Amino acid sequence: KSKSIIAKISTCCKSLDTLLGGGVETQAISEAYGQFGSGKSQLGFQLSVMVQMAKERGGLESGCLFIDTENTFRPERIVQMSRALKLEPEKILRNIYVARAFNSEHQMLLIEKAPETIENKNIKLIVIDSLTSHFRADYNGRGELAGRQQKLNRHLHQLQRLADAYNLAVYVTNQVMSDPAMLFGDPTRPVGGNILGHMSTYRMYMRRGKEGTRICKM
Repeated sequence: KSKSIIAKISTCCKSLDTLLGGGVETQAISEAYGQFGSGKSQLGFQLSVMVQMAKERGGLESGCLFIDTENTFRPERIVQMSRALKLEPEKILRNIYVARAFNSEHQMLLIEKAPETIENKNIKLIVIDSLTSHFRADYNGRGELAGRQQKLNRHLHQLQRLADAYNLAVYVTNQVMSDPAMLFGDPTRPVGGNILGHMSTYRMYMRRGKEGTRICKM
């Protein structure tokens, strides 16, 4: 079938929207990686509010499916963000469908079952915070790496298929690990290796800057 026109969800931050060419795109997987507290979860919250905005305000007038793997979803942050944008927090929270994933199998199952929710609830954004934590926990140890990468690959293909079929945006967060081989430069590397690198359309590296600012590299 003919490709739908790509739409964008504003991040509510002018400089980040500029970096992303207007916001987070539909039909694409956007990934943010960085250390704890770098702002990647916050961006997920912000997008789950912004997707509900009117089109002229940078939204898609749609709902969000939020897959929470580490119990990091904070309704109170959504309330604060909604109020800052002069929106009704209760209404905004009602359009964010939060599913808690308990392990990597369950996470994949939630995405397999997602089409029903997407169609019934008019979903245009899927957030997974964090994409890799369960895969990392369920397959630790060197011998497990091939199995983990294969699974992660299947999961990412699943997500890309949903993004294309429903013209929706996928935003995932990813943890970092230290690369001891890096003597110079920044030793933080995203988890998930090449597979994730190839599958994400946009990769953002986020870190804390001076005086409470955040730095984001594309």
